[in-house]
Amino acid sequence: MNALLTIVLVVQILTALAMIGLILLQHGKGADMGAAFGGGASGSLFGATGSANFLSRTTAVLAAVFFACTLLLAYFSHAARPAGAGSVLESAVPATVPASGAAQIPSTTVPAQQGPATTPATTAPVPATPASGAAQNPTK
Repeated sequence: MNALLTIVLVVQILTALAMIGLILLQHGKGADMGAAFGGGASGSLFGATGSANFLSRTTAVLAAVFFACTLLLAYFSHAARPAGAGSVLESAVPATVPASGAAQIPSTTVPAQQGPATTPATTAPVPATPASGAAQNPTK
């Protein structure tokens, strides 16, 4: 199965490169107008009719081969997956989850503040703040 997958992948890459080359060789629609008035197309490699028929048919065949290889690669990638694999997101969830959410919070220690030593006589009492913000509004 692995060898067949490699062969299909190589055929698809070669087909893509050949299609790129053939598409770049083709003339645009406006290029045929100059050939109608004696542009010298009769002495070309593909004859007096030009290369439109040969290149366009070859490009169509290569496009069909490329499309078939793409479908085969999609089929092989789907067939290689086990039946119970599920979603990628389901496999990302850890197998064990702690029972308590508080166990997941890391404990941090706050270092003691270091500053000038104060005595209780020099420290002013701090007024207690009310619990709600409504009591802090000035009254009239």
